[in-house]
Amino acid sequence: MNLFFRVILENMEIRHDSRTRTTVRLKNKTITLIGTAHISGDSVREIENVIEEISPDRICIELDESRYKTITEGRRWEEMNISKVIREKKGFLLLANLVLSSFQKRMGSEVGVNPGADMKEAVLLAKEKGIPYSLIDREIQITLRRAWRISSFFNKMKLLSALLASAFTREKITDEDIENMKEKTALDGMMEELSEYLPSVKTVLIDERDTFLASKTYTAEGENIIAVVGAGHVPGMLKNLEAFEKGEKPTCIDSINFIPEKRWGEKAVPWILPGLILAVFIGGFFITGTRTQTVEKIVQWILINGTLSAIGSLIALAHPLTIIASFIAAPITSLNPFIGVGMVTGLSEAFLRKPKVIDFNHLNDDIASLRGFYRNRVTRIFLVFLLSGIGSSIGTFIGAASLAPLVGNIVNEIAVFFRGLIGS
Repeated sequence: MNLFFRVILENMEIRHDSRTRTTVRLKNKTITLIGTAHISGDSVREIENVIEEISPDRICIELDESRYKTITEGRRWEEMNISKVIREKKGFLLLANLVLSSFQKRMGSEVGVNPGADMKEAVLLAKEKGIPYSLIDREIQITLRRAWRISSFFNKMKLLSALLASAFTREKITDEDIENMKEKTALDGMMEELSEYLPSVKTVLIDERDTFLASKTYTAEGENIIAVVGAGHVPGMLKNLEAFEKGEKPTCIDSINFIPEKRWGEKAVPWILPGLILAVFIGGFFITGTRTQTVEKIVQWILINGTLSAIGSLIALAHPLTIIASFIAAPITSLNPFIGVGMVTGLSEAFLRKPKVIDFNHLNDDIASLRGFYRNRVTRIFLVFLLSGIGSSIGTFIGAASLAPLVGNIVNEIAVFFRGLIGS
């Protein structure tokens, strides 16, 4: 099983021995870390045993408010406003969540354990025994958006390809695979491999959250605390707890609990390529005087961009009218930084094939398979959103390359003009 599958197996976290507990004795409290694996039956039993044995006065649980509501109340997909999600440009974020849920659910079903059973067990035991508990994880939306925002273009492409691969892979996982991931040496190797493959993702998903979880646990009320966390976080949490205790590191986590603003360069990028393409079109008309060639190149660019976007919609099995809409919209939206073709095709598909109640009711099951992704109208909308956008992006770059002869003519005309200007 390759690296990324092992990482996202637990919401993009790596876990190790669910039977390992680590006790940290600090000046004013004792913290027992229980390392778990989210799809391990042993983890569920271990949590119960440790709570019975230690009788803590507080339980800290690696959940944020959103995931807490999910595991305690279930996903209320029917309340999701798909059109609003797409208009607010959150389509990719939701699709990423669906893909991760799909992979985790599929892996969990193969070993007979519901994903998140360990954290749910910790919550249920805390309520049953009347033990105060704290949710200590950072909001998943902040984590994912930070990972995307600080990643370079090439790392974004790596992350996107890995997510798509995880959605479509048919790779199986066994109990033996889980046991192998519990070994510390294997854990260290995977961490090192992840650092090399996607350093920014590892920083946000692992290192920052180690600090966040440790801070929330360290500052939690209580003298005898149990923290139920993914075992992959235990080594990092131990280092942070030690640093907090020695005063070497502040417990404030404000600096890693927000979504960074785009840098000026990132804000400029969406304008650069459209601006250059428009400049070439205008230059072809007014500088070279070869208007026939310019029109041919514009038509060629439109056909390349629109066709590849339409192919993306076709691959997603979009409605025929959505496929036509993607062909028409892609060349226009490629020159407009404010709107992407995915917004047009997603809204079109949502209008033409409105999700039914049965689609929302079956969403938790359908996301576990590729066939389900295509069968369910909700997930198919987001496939259309994604694949039409990918097609348009590829078409934009290929179409831009096709303008090279026109650019050459413009450069020659400008060079002739300046030579004449200097000569005179």
